[in-house]
Amino acid sequence: MMAINATGTPVWGQILMIPIALIALSIARHIIKQLLFPNKDEPPLVFSWLPLIGSTIDYGIDPFKFYFKYQKKYGNIFSFVLIGKKHTVCLGLEGNNFVLNGSVGEISAADIYRGLTLPIFGKDVCYDCSPAKLMEQKKLLKYSLTADKLDSFVPVFLDVMQNYVEHAEDFQGNEGVFDVVECMAVTTIFTAAASLQGKEVRKKLDQGLADLYHTLDLSFIPINFYLPGLPLPVNRRRDEAHKKIAAIYTNIINRRRALGGESAREADDDMIWSLMRSTYKDGTPVPDHEIANLMIGLLMAGQHNAYSVGSWILFRLASRPDIQEALYQEQREALGTDLNISARRDLVSKLPLHKMVVRETLRLHDPIHTVMRAVKVPLTFTSTSRSYKIPTSHVLISAPGVTAQSAEYFPEPDKWEPRRWEAMTDFLERGEKRGAMSAFLPFGAGRHRCVGEEFAYLQLCTIIAYMVRNFVFKPMEGEGVPKTDYTAMLTRPVLPARLQWEKRSKE
Repeated sequence: MMAINATGTPVWGQILMIPIALIALSIARHIIKQLLFPNKDEPPLVFSWLPLIGSTIDYGIDPFKFYFKYQKKYGNIFSFVLIGKKHTVCLGLEGNNFVLNGSVGEISAADIYRGLTLPIFGKDVCYDCSPAKLMEQKKLLKYSLTADKLDSFVPVFLDVMQNYVEHAEDFQGNEGVFDVVECMAVTTIFTAAASLQGKEVRKKLDQGLADLYHTLDLSFIPINFYLPGLPLPVNRRRDEAHKKIAAIYTNIINRRRALGGESAREADDDMIWSLMRSTYKDGTPVPDHEIANLMIGLLMAGQHNAYSVGSWILFRLASRPDIQEALYQEQREALGTDLNISARRDLVSKLPLHKMVVRETLRLHDPIHTVMRAVKVPLTFTSTSRSYKIPTSHVLISAPGVTAQSAEYFPEPDKWEPRRWEAMTDFLERGEKRGAMSAFLPFGAGRHRCVGEEFAYLQLCTIIAYMVRNFVFKPMEGEGVPKTDYTAMLTRPVLPARLQWEKRSKE
């Protein structure tokens, strides 16, 4: 028999009313605190109805729309609740500089990203080491990107592209349809691996290494950023994939040493060889497990950005036949009838419109929409009107893509127009001098600036040059440039993302 109290309400109903009342009180307290007791010393807080969810949904649907909306309302600094924690957004040139150029004693990237990156990249690299050691690791990687090495990469890129197109089912015949994101994901990781990590790694990609990297990629999801360490199936597969990939690199290192070490070095000296003979400032050789993990981090981080940008470039070109034709004519005038397989890095300087296409796409489609930093000591941010205190309980956010899409710096900012950069040489030179105070920061700034900027331009320009040389691209019937998928950690076109192609006639 069901238990009934004196009021006629079942006991289970009374029990259920307790958590409902607590939730209602929590919501009421959250709303009243925002409306009646705001902290005047801290940045203005975006109003939200629910205490834990806050603005999470509004932000997650379209971060840039969210930033522009509240920049218009509050200016270049404001806070919002994201997954139960206050995040303070610093926009504009001053905001970019404040966050990206912050002192390691005041803010920390590692405290934000370690939980996500450690299981993917591995121990003792990237955010699982001290800031000083991370800077040394970045310098060691940069030393491998010398002018001579970059010269040697172009024929490797072209060879990989030719091999891919000849064997990919989507590109057989004289016309067809292809998956743009899949195409760019494969070509960017294959070109990066073949040029940076050598023939052995390139061969392993064909034999299943690419699938293991894809497994790592699948774990690069928001839930692992906010709640790292959950025993999810995707994380178990990630951990197993990391072990297998690290073992592949370790075996390559051991095999090279067994063959004679330095004397057995290949003619096309790659980054693995470079790290094998490198030492830290204190004279300690780079351990084998760190070499393996640096190679994983290098491919994962670089490939994520490259395949996203490459995909957007193809969609933008498909929407602008005039730019496609201009790229093709630029190649013919600068390089003749064929892309030379022995081309060098001056390929980019000979094809300025190609680089403008990459740059303009980075401006509108930066894969990283939000950069976060933990606050280690109380900070003060001064805007044009007043100063605000930022406590250690907040997370700092920088969004350089906001200035890159601002009419203040770029006329008709929503328009994809590569030729705008023809008249912006002075802007770029000033940006280099001003560092994080620039309105265009696709490769970051400060101590965390990407070391592979020149490599990225070379890789993307070469891939696009090859594709334009051989194909003409058109949108699918009734479709245009796709919307942006913000559900992943790094943005990309919403899937399915397909284009039509036809072979370009050789004149």
